[in-house]
Amino acid sequence: MKSNKTNPALRLSGLATALVAAGLLATTGSLYAAERLGGSELTPMGAERAGSADGRIPAWDGGLQEGPGNWRDGYGHPFADEEPLYVITAQNYQQYEERLAPGQIAMLQAYPDTFRIPVYPTHRTAAYPDSVYEKVKSNASSARLVDGGNGVENFTEVTPFPIPETGVELVWNHSTRYRGPGAEREVTLATPQASGAYTPVTINEEFMFIADAEENTLFHFLQSVTAPARLSGTILLVQETMNQVLEPRRAWIYNAGQRRVRRAPQVAYDGPGTAADGQRTSDGLDVFNGAPDRYEWNLVGKKEMYIPYNAYNLLDTNLSNDDIIMAGHLNPDHLRYELHRVWKVEGTLREGQRHIYEKRVMYFDEDTYQLAHVDQYDGRGNLWRVSEGHTVQFHDVQVPWYAAETIYDLVNNRYIVSGLINDTSGYNWDYEARSSNFTPAALRRSGGR
Repeated sequence: MKSNKTNPALRLSGLATALVAAGLLATTGSLYAAERLGGSELTPMGAERAGSADGRIPAWDGGLQEGPGNWRDGYGHPFADEEPLYVITAQNYQQYEERLAPGQIAMLQAYPDTFRIPVYPTHRTAAYPDSVYEKVKSNASSARLVDGGNGVENFTEVTPFPIPETGVELVWNHSTRYRGPGAEREVTLATPQASGAYTPVTINEEFMFIADAEENTLFHFLQSVTAPARLSGTILLVQETMNQVLEPRRAWIYNAGQRRVRRAPQVAYDGPGTAADGQRTSDGLDVFNGAPDRYEWNLVGKKEMYIPYNAYNLLDTNLSNDDIIMAGHLNPDHLRYELHRVWKVEGTLREGQRHIYEKRVMYFDEDTYQLAHVDQYDGRGNLWRVSEGHTVQFHDVQVPWYAAETIYDLVNNRYIVSGLINDTSGYNWDYEARSSNFTPAALRRSGGR
């Protein structure tokens, strides 16, 4: 009688063959995905190269490689002669509602007489060095999430997921996006009262971007408050880890009054932001930063949306802070919105986790993966705060970044704006970042000077 049992050795051999075949298929698929980058379909960063069907979003043609001015002499506006195509207001927003975020509509309703969204022609100005494109292409075939999305491995320095398939991959793309090897800048932060009165806070920031999955490092950050006098001398040092569940963020604060350095575990998640007067959480800087572990990230999909873009007026040193900052929100006379494609991701607080924001709805610019807009909801499901990142292309160093970040509070009618350089010395892209500058010992020495 013939047995129906399969030889165990054959079963194991078949399983091994299947696993090898599955691995080969996955590798082949990844390589195919990588080869699509920079081709006729996708840009080198993974965005759709083609424009929109109606032509309102143009095709990507390489981005803004040259423009007026530079970081040493001041930036000009490459599109200064353009007029708005139309202006969205509290009276007409229903015509444009499909391409607005709930937070934008809420701002129009909260400030019907003053807030508006001037929409200009769209320019896809994002551009990076060729070395970045090469790393991104390599990452497309190798990078993968680990520890349930809390970390990334097998990637080189920037943008691990140029063809994103999950929400948390987009969060990682934002966190690891290219901003040069390092930079230094002097910026203004303000937290206006509901009346519009504010005291400017001057901050010097130093960055060193050193993403390394094997070393579990992402960047170093040094932030020094230099004015006003009551806040001056406070210095924050952050050694950012990638997988912060495996190893929490390393942070220290030098307190000028106490003349000592202490660990600062509160500089994470919904801990209070530096000099933010309660208007920003620690993970609200850079529109969002830090560990993604407290939220479930659902990728909703891609859509067209009006977002702050090419905000060169906010770099104009002929304007002062008073020209830009007003009661309730930034002065719309100096803002610019364009129609772009964005990735929409909903972050919902995990069961058993704690954060003042129960839900965050994020919109990532497809050309950079940089966050353009975030709506934040409280524990009762009410829209509470609205974040915007006003993007510019620093063409002379090929870095897309923010000219300003804002968080509008719909409950207390206040907001925070940070990153303005109109009344400061601005950026230093020649900054030579060294790891030795970002240690507690260096922090102690700098605080003592």
